[in-house]
Amino acid sequence: MTISNRKERQKEELKAKILQTAKALFMERGYEETSIRNIAERIEYSPTTIYLYFKDKDDIFYALHREGFVLLNQYFRALGHVEDPFERLKAIAKAYVTFALENGEFYDLMFIIRSPMNALEKEKKEELDWEEGDRAFGFLVNTIEECIAKGYFKGMNAEVLAFTTWSMVHGICSLEIRNRCSVVSELNQPNLAMRACEMVNEILNRMHTVSPS
Repeated sequence: MTISNRKERQKEELKAKILQTAKALFMERGYEETSIRNIAERIEYSPTTIYLYFKDKDDIFYALHREGFVLLNQYFRALGHVEDPFERLKAIAKAYVTFALENGEFYDLMFIIRSPMNALEKEKKEELDWEEGDRAFGFLVNTIEECIAKGYFKGMNAEVLAFTTWSMVHGICSLEIRNRCSVVSELNQPNLAMRACEMVNEILNRMHTVSPS
């Protein structure tokens, strides 16, 4: 390995360490209470070093958000072989729940933790890459559009139905990840989140009014 390659690898390792540490601190203290100095102290570097990799805390948050969506899209990409769009739609719901349960910290950071959305809006205005986030929602919308083309969900708007479906499944994931179900004895059941997801899919089953030809 050349000196140049070694330095590049070390830079990537430090960048990953900064992101991992920032994610942990965001979860522990919240976005607002975490500073660049806090992150620097945790990894035992100076704040100046962090600014060599990220221009501010918003930039770090954006990078973590994007990393989470890259991971989510890997779960969705595995469904590309499902030809029937309605079966794919139901599989998307299950894949989303699986992603949330297997990557609780990322899910919390992406969809639950209190954080200023202007951090993301600012990055988008600066035309930085938000392709992964758009791809995730686009995959859901496109699948629903295919369903509508085949006669499912007659007269419904694909974007609105996508948002509604996402909202239902997100509610399941949020309650499970934040342990809000454990205090209710009737909800203290094994595999509750996935069973609830199956109920969402049953609702979708009953919503479509015309069988595909």
